[in-house]
Amino acid sequence: MVEGWQSIISGSDMPETEIIFSVQESPEGGYEARALGYDIFTQAESMEDLREMVRDAVRCHFEEGSSPAVIRLHTVKDEVIPA
Repeated sequence: MVEGWQSIISGSDMPETEIIFSVQESPEGGYEARALGYDIFTQAESMEDLREMVRDAVRCHFEEGSSPAVIRLHTVKDEVIPA
């Protein structure tokens, strides 16, 4: 059991303030976004559409009032160059 100020910080009834998505280009075209630490995945044809799909996925995943205030998209790009 956690006591003192640590129980306040780690309380499970407090909503997270931020959720992070790893975003990469899809092999089939478009983009894929996968939440870190949550079972949330979505995809879209453009980055603009992906932002809306991510917002929608977060709203669907969390109960009203418990969703994070900030969604961070971390874009990952693999680039292969000749040696």
